[in-house]
Amino acid sequence: MTQTFEAWITPLMIGGLMLFMCFIIWDLAKQSKAGRFGTLMLFVVLGAGMLGYVFKVVITWALENGVV
Repeated sequence: MTQTFEAWITPLMIGGLMLFMCFIIWDLAKQSKAGRFGTLMLFVVLGAGMLGYVFKVVITWALENGVV
């Protein structure tokens, strides 16, 4: 039961955290009046870490399931 709960809740909580981090980046851009280009750069630079984590999860899944 515990393993099933952890298997379902962990991706949901990480996804929620990533959405919250996107909101924080957007709010930071809005409060600093960054403009369109500044907002884009904030999302690219600060979102790169989240994107790296997503790539790691996808690559790990692909290697474990023999897709690659």
